[in-house]
Amino acid sequence: MEGPQTDNHGTSNAIDLSHHLSGEARDRVANPLKDILRVISECPVADLISMANGDPHHSLYPFRQIMYEVPSVQDASDPMIHSYKDQECALSYSRRLPILPCCWTYNSAETCSPDFTKLIFAPPNHHVLLTLGNSDGITKVYRLLGEKGDHFLTDEFSFPSMTNSPLAYGVKWVGIKMDSGGIIPEELEKVLVKWERAHRINKVGCIIRVGQNPTGSTLSVDRRKKIYAIAQKWDLIIIEDDPYYFLQYDIPQTSRTSADPDEFIQDFRSTLIPTFLSMDVDGRVLRIDTLCLPPECDWVGLQAIKLFHQKLADYTDSSTQPPHAFGQMFVTEMLGEHGWKVEGFSRWLKSLRLDYQRRRDFLLDVFQREVESTGYASVNCPEAGMFVWIEVFFERHPRFVREQYSGGSPVVAQTNTEHLLKELFERLMNTQGVVFIPSSTFAIPENPLWVASDGHVPLRDRTRFLRATFGGTEEIIEKGMIRLGKGLREFFQD
Repeated sequence: MEGPQTDNHGTSNAIDLSHHLSGEARDRVANPLKDILRVISECPVADLISMANGDPHHSLYPFRQIMYEVPSVQDASDPMIHSYKDQECALSYSRRLPILPCCWTYNSAETCSPDFTKLIFAPPNHHVLLTLGNSDGITKVYRLLGEKGDHFLTDEFSFPSMTNSPLAYGVKWVGIKMDSGGIIPEELEKVLVKWERAHRINKVGCIIRVGQNPTGSTLSVDRRKKIYAIAQKWDLIIIEDDPYYFLQYDIPQTSRTSADPDEFIQDFRSTLIPTFLSMDVDGRVLRIDTLCLPPECDWVGLQAIKLFHQKLADYTDSSTQPPHAFGQMFVTEMLGEHGWKVEGFSRWLKSLRLDYQRRRDFLLDVFQREVESTGYASVNCPEAGMFVWIEVFFERHPRFVREQYSGGSPVVAQTNTEHLLKELFERLMNTQGVVFIPSSTFAIPENPLWVASDGHVPLRDRTRFLRATFGGTEEIIEKGMIRLGKGLREFFQD
């Protein structure tokens, strides 16, 4: 059989083999967040300040060095291989360790509940499953619960790595209206009532609750209770994806310093906002959690429903397999008898959230001085997570256009907000040398079937935000805010 030919320029004239792709592969779309990051990576500005990524600064990792001992292949003694975060080495782990990872040690995907889960969450009938990270865990849950033609429910602004995952196998999203406190329970019920009459919804609700990415919002206890009651009424499954659960801020500090490890753990747990899992009496909550330690690996906590746990374990054992051994061994030793133990880890989490809170407060102070003073933007004060949601007042721009439509689709844009947001993103990056993620990257496309037309403002007219991280150094944060303030002044004077 004759193979592919090569022309005089060395280019292969390979035949088109796209017909071999599965339907799922053909339908898979690019992650818009990754597309934005690729654009950023190609920016020619030399001194580019990134406020876009969710990567924490490497100074927050709890390591001084990582050391490996390997057998010699020569006559010399066995070599010791080191990876440092701030010294010369072949590959610095400050460049390679990922965001907010975790893991446990077991040889199978099906596990018993680790002590940490018992001590911090204290759930009854709780089954724990290892995954390769938050994205791996939530993707498996989607495959467990969704099939072609189903619709899942989520925040109208959501992390695209999460929402992109099920699109290729026919699951679509219904965005629920938000405010500064997150999903509005009454809007969730409105959507369910409207869709009950017109369309089939898979009985799933995906809720990101603490330090929501990208808005930084955190659902109050009252909203959690209302949403859980709605889930019971409509038979919803709640996927509680909570990677920033331990990064909660503005928690009153107690003067008591207990030397008893159990008392310290109980005090630490009492400062955390209650989870959906903690109020689950039906077994309808699947919780995905994350530890704040490299290397990356998460666990999926399943409440009461052993069937879900077993099906996810079967899927894992026949696909990705459990997490890598190095990570499992490391975290087990770190939290074991000869390491930090759960008490030490809780102390680390407490110090970590105080560090992030200091960085958040520093950003808010600089924002007030450099950006808010322009009169063109404001910022939220997140109770958790590592992101702030910056609102830009595009209606004050001299080229802002408001077009009023009578009748027609309630989701059609009535202003040029999207265009101005795109222009601002590009000008900040290329002219000021600072990058943020535009809110359009996170917007769930609206469908007229679930939107009430009376008084509804199209989501495309509400994409007036920039997402910024406070995970960087104070120097990066200050430079970023100074450049944002200067950029807004120039943009609004155009």
